[in-house]
Amino acid sequence: MAHIEVMLMDNVKKLGKSGEIVKVAPGYARNYLFTKGLAAVATEAAKRRLKKLEAERAARAAEEKKAALEVAKKLEKLEITVSAATTDGKKLYGSVSVTDILAAIEANRGIKIERRQLDLEEALKEVGVYEPSIDFGHGVVVKFKITILDEAAPAAE
Repeated sequence: MAHIEVMLMDNVKKLGKSGEIVKVAPGYARNYLFTKGLAAVATEAAKRRLKKLEAERAARAAEEKKAALEVAKKLEKLEITVSAATTDGKKLYGSVSVTDILAAIEANRGIKIERRQLDLEEALKEVGVYEPSIDFGHGVVVKFKITILDEAAPAAE
């Protein structure tokens, strides 16, 4: 069975990374790789096209990182306080959910964070101070502090 050489335009699981030249069965190339735009016949024109695509991706990644850094700067030193009902002054009736935290961030700083960006290591089920983080991608991570208080306890001013 003859194989053809194709250049990958994007990462393909179990085949290779973008820019690599690999040998594949003609049917696989024709029916899957070419139709999805994942590969092209390994020609000089395809290599030039790939370089252009990579430059565009790098520029887009730089823009996304710049935007993430701007949002991260706005969230520096963020401290949120949430009051919740407790059973014994320590354990919460339920928990402080991701949705509650995202709403508190939006109310506090006016910034909408996506649910998948919030890294909460454990469910917040007790009164206390926690330090979750927000991952904006591109290596931009911001830690912040959230304090959970018993809503029945008098506020310490």
